[in-house]
Amino acid sequence: MRLLIATPTSVVVDEQNVTAVRAEDETGSFGILDRHAEFLTALTPSVVSWHGADQQPRFCAVRRGVLSVMRGTEVSIATREAIVGDDLTHLEEIVLTQFRGALEAERAARTESLRLQMQAIRRIVHYLRPKPHGIFGAG
Repeated sequence: MRLLIATPTSVVVDEQNVTAVRAEDETGSFGILDRHAEFLTALTPSVVSWHGADQQPRFCAVRRGVLSVMRGTEVSIATREAIVGDDLTHLEEIVLTQFRGALEAERAARTESLRLQMQAIRRIVHYLRPKPHGIFGAG
Protein backbone atom coordinates (compact mmCIF):
# COMPACT_ATOMS: atom_id res chain seq x y z
CA MET A 1 0.00 0.00 0.00
CA ARG A 2 1.04 3.61 -0.44
CA LEU A 3 0.64 6.11 2.43
CA LEU A 4 0.54 9.81 1.61
CA ILE A 5 0.22 12.47 4.35
CA ALA A 6 0.13 16.06 3.13
CA THR A 7 -0.34 19.53 4.58
CA PRO A 8 -1.26 22.60 2.51
CA THR A 9 2.45 23.42 2.12
CA SER A 10 4.23 20.06 1.91
CA VAL A 11 4.11 16.30 1.52
CA VAL A 12 5.07 15.02 4.96
CA VAL A 13 4.98 11.27 4.25
CA ASP A 14 5.02 9.46 0.90
CA GLU A 15 5.85 5.83 1.58
CA GLN A 16 5.35 2.71 -0.54
CA ASN A 17 5.04 -0.87 0.72
CA VAL A 18 3.09 0.05 3.87
CA THR A 19 1.55 -3.08 5.37
CA ALA A 20 -0.84 -1.51 7.90
CA VAL A 21 -2.14 1.94 8.94
CA ARG A 22 -3.84 2.84 12.22
CA ALA A 23 -5.74 6.11 12.67
CA GLU A 24 -8.53 7.60 14.78
CA ASP A 25 -11.81 9.33 13.96
CA GLU A 26 -14.83 10.33 16.07
CA THR A 27 -15.88 6.69 16.46
CA GLY A 28 -12.48 5.54 17.73
CA SER A 29 -9.33 3.86 16.49
CA PHE A 30 -9.37 1.77 13.31
CA GLY A 31 -6.92 -0.14 11.13
CA ILE A 32 -6.41 -0.35 7.40
CA LEU A 33 -4.77 -3.27 5.61
CA ASP A 34 -3.99 -3.82 1.93
CA ARG A 35 -7.11 -4.18 -0.28
CA HIS A 36 -9.28 -2.27 2.20
CA ALA A 37 -12.63 -1.08 0.85
CA GLU A 38 -12.81 2.51 -0.36
CA PHE A 39 -13.24 4.69 2.69
CA LEU A 40 -13.45 8.34 3.70
CA THR A 41 -13.44 9.76 7.24
CA ALA A 42 -12.59 12.89 9.23
CA LEU A 43 -9.71 12.35 11.66
CA THR A 44 -9.55 13.75 15.17
CA PRO A 45 -6.34 15.27 16.56
CA SER A 46 -4.38 12.07 17.06
CA VAL A 47 -1.37 9.99 16.09
CA VAL A 48 -1.46 8.00 12.86
CA SER A 49 0.80 4.95 12.94
CA TRP A 50 1.91 2.56 10.22
CA HIS A 51 4.28 -0.28 9.49
CA GLY A 52 6.47 -0.38 6.42
CA ALA A 53 7.84 -3.48 4.74
CA ASP A 54 10.50 -3.66 7.48
CA GLN A 55 7.69 -3.85 10.08
CA GLN A 56 9.15 -0.90 12.02
CA PRO A 57 6.42 1.32 13.50
CA ARG A 58 6.33 4.93 12.36
CA PHE A 59 4.19 7.77 13.69
CA CYS A 60 2.73 11.07 12.58
CA ALA A 61 0.76 13.42 14.80
CA VAL A 62 -2.07 15.12 12.89
CA ARG A 63 -4.22 18.03 13.94
CA ARG A 64 -7.43 16.76 12.40
CA GLY A 65 -7.64 15.85 8.74
CA VAL A 66 -9.38 13.77 6.11
CA LEU A 67 -8.34 10.18 5.46
CA SER A 68 -9.29 8.38 2.28
CA VAL A 69 -8.62 4.88 1.02
CA MET A 70 -8.67 4.53 -2.77
CA ARG A 71 -8.59 1.33 -4.82
CA GLY A 72 -7.53 -0.54 -1.67
CA THR A 73 -3.91 0.38 -2.37
CA GLU A 74 -3.58 4.06 -1.45
CA VAL A 75 -4.22 5.75 1.88
CA SER A 76 -4.16 9.56 1.73
CA ILE A 77 -4.40 11.98 4.62
CA ALA A 78 -4.89 15.70 4.11
CA THR A 79 -4.30 17.71 7.28
CA ARG A 80 -3.41 21.24 8.32
CA GLU A 81 -0.57 20.14 10.57
CA ALA A 82 1.51 16.98 10.71
CA ILE A 83 4.62 16.09 12.70
CA VAL A 84 6.49 12.86 11.92
CA GLY A 85 8.50 10.90 14.46
CA ASP A 86 9.93 7.41 14.95
CA ASP A 87 9.81 7.52 18.77
CA LEU A 88 6.34 8.04 20.23
CA THR A 89 7.60 9.60 23.49
CA HIS A 90 9.80 12.11 21.67
CA LEU A 91 6.97 12.87 19.23
CA GLU A 92 4.66 13.64 22.16
CA GLU A 93 7.15 16.17 23.54
CA ILE A 94 7.54 17.86 20.15
CA VAL A 95 3.78 18.00 19.58
CA LEU A 96 3.03 19.43 23.00
CA THR A 97 5.71 22.10 22.59
CA GLN A 98 4.53 23.09 19.12
CA PHE A 99 0.83 23.04 19.99
CA ARG A 100 1.46 25.13 23.13
CA GLY A 101 3.42 27.63 21.03
CA ALA A 102 0.63 27.75 18.45
CA LEU A 103 -1.98 28.22 21.17
CA GLU A 104 0.00 31.11 22.69
CA ALA A 105 0.38 32.73 19.26
CA GLU A 106 -3.38 32.38 18.66
CA ARG A 107 -4.11 34.01 22.03
CA ALA A 108 -1.76 36.92 21.26
CA ALA A 109 -3.38 37.38 17.84
CA ARG A 110 -6.88 37.37 19.38
CA THR A 111 -5.81 39.91 22.01
CA GLU A 112 -4.33 42.20 19.35
CA SER A 113 -7.44 41.83 17.20
CA LEU A 114 -9.70 42.79 20.12
CA ARG A 115 -7.45 45.77 20.91
CA LEU A 116 -7.74 47.00 17.32
CA GLN A 117 -11.51 46.48 17.33
CA MET A 118 -11.90 48.49 20.54
CA GLN A 119 -9.72 51.27 19.13
CA ALA A 120 -11.90 51.40 16.00
CA ILE A 121 -15.10 51.49 18.08
CA ARG A 122 -13.73 54.36 20.20
CA ARG A 123 -12.94 56.37 17.06
CA ILE A 124 -16.38 55.73 15.58
CA VAL A 125 -18.07 56.76 18.85
CA HIS A 126 -15.89 59.88 18.98
CA TYR A 127 -16.97 60.95 15.48
CA LEU A 128 -20.63 60.07 16.05
CA ARG A 129 -20.87 61.92 19.37
CA PRO A 130 -22.98 65.10 18.96
CA LYS A 131 -20.89 68.25 19.06
CA PRO A 132 -21.89 70.77 21.72
CA HIS A 133 -23.28 74.00 20.26
CA GLY A 134 -22.36 76.89 22.52
CA ILE A 135 -23.09 80.59 22.03
CA PHE A 136 -19.86 81.08 20.19
CA GLY A 137 -19.95 77.69 18.37
CA ALA A 138 -17.07 76.41 20.45
CA GLY A 139 -17.10 72.92 21.70
